[in-house]
Amino acid sequence: MKNLSTGKIVLFGVLGAVLIFIISLFSSYNKIVSLKENVNGKSADISTQLQRRADLVPNLVSTVKGYASRETEIMTQISDARAKLAGAGSLTEKGQANTELSGALSRLLVVVENYPNLKSDSQFTHLMDELAGTENRISVSRRDYNNSVKEYNQKIKEFPTVILANMSGFSEAEYFQADEGSKKAPSVSFS
Repeated sequence: MKNLSTGKIVLFGVLGAVLIFIISLFSSYNKIVSLKENVNGKSADISTQLQRRADLVPNLVSTVKGYASRETEIMTQISDARAKLAGAGSLTEKGQANTELSGALSRLLVVVENYPNLKSDSQFTHLMDELAGTENRISVSRRDYNNSVKEYNQKIKEFPTVILANMSGFSEAEYFQADEGSKKAPSVSFS
């Protein structure tokens, strides 16, 4: 009789350990899925802010055109860069197109220095404030995205989650990185 109850205890112990292992697998898998969805959501936030910025650009360009009609080259560069941003598919393409648009907008701001009446135009001032606010939102979105990528990438590299992640096809997410040229902010003053 003692052997039977000892056998049951061992069986229940093994079943309990297997059950705990299975529950931890499900929990780890669900955590990876949750972190991956967070990365996807943060990526969408970046795209939304980049789109908001791209939507502001035509209004800014048309306002500047009223004052600076001779500056067609910069207007063309901005339009081309905006089109590339709108057509970008991957995060890398969006980053490159964003850098190109930032450069074109920086050149536009330098051109604006030659038009004092434009700098005092209320619509231009309002658009510049909107653009500055959008730039801040983009910066926050990038930071939030990179933080979620870090958390996700750490989780899929931890043991034993790395085994589950590899078996389930989860791969490392890429960080949103600024191009070398975008690390230095342009210096523009409206004084």
